[in-house]
Amino acid sequence: MPTTEVVTEAAEEMQRIFNLDAQLIHDAVILAINIFILFLLASFFLFNPVRELLKKRKDAIDADIANAKKDKEEAAALKNEYDAKLRDADKEADAILGEARKKALAREEQIVDEARSEAGRIIERANAEIELEKKRAADDMKKEMIAVAAAMAGKVVSASIDTQVQESLVDETLNEMGDNVWQS
Repeated sequence: MPTTEVVTEAAEEMQRIFNLDAQLIHDAVILAINIFILFLLASFFLFNPVRELLKKRKDAIDADIANAKKDKEEAAALKNEYDAKLRDADKEADAILGEARKKALAREEQIVDEARSEAGRIIERANAEIELEKKRAADDMKKEMIAVAAAMAGKVVSASIDTQVQESLVDETLNEMGDNVWQS
């Protein structure tokens, strides 16, 4: 009977698929249910909080990126505004410098005009003083001429010279004094 046993055993083994028995299938189904329950519990207690944490982190990163873009745009706007202000400041500085140049030129013209008028006054005073000195010199010459004429008259009277000698003395004296004395 050894052969019958072998045949029965072979028949039993054929009844099992892949060498599986009912207990093993039962254990595998329970194990699968337990794994599914563990997966649900892990999903509820672990995966969902991790997902929420990751979602919050992603939202925070997205917000940071949006804020960075917004800050970058604001910085660009401020830069443009400051560039415009710098250009305006340059224009304003040029305008101020131009105005200062105009004022300096006007002041220069004023100073030159004042100097010219002062020079004119000085020249007028000098001319007036020259005229005054000419008159004084002419008066002095006239006084000297009178003194010379008086001296001549005294000489003429004392020497009782004739008219020819007297005329020659007067002509000689006039020639020494010059014609300009009589014209002033």
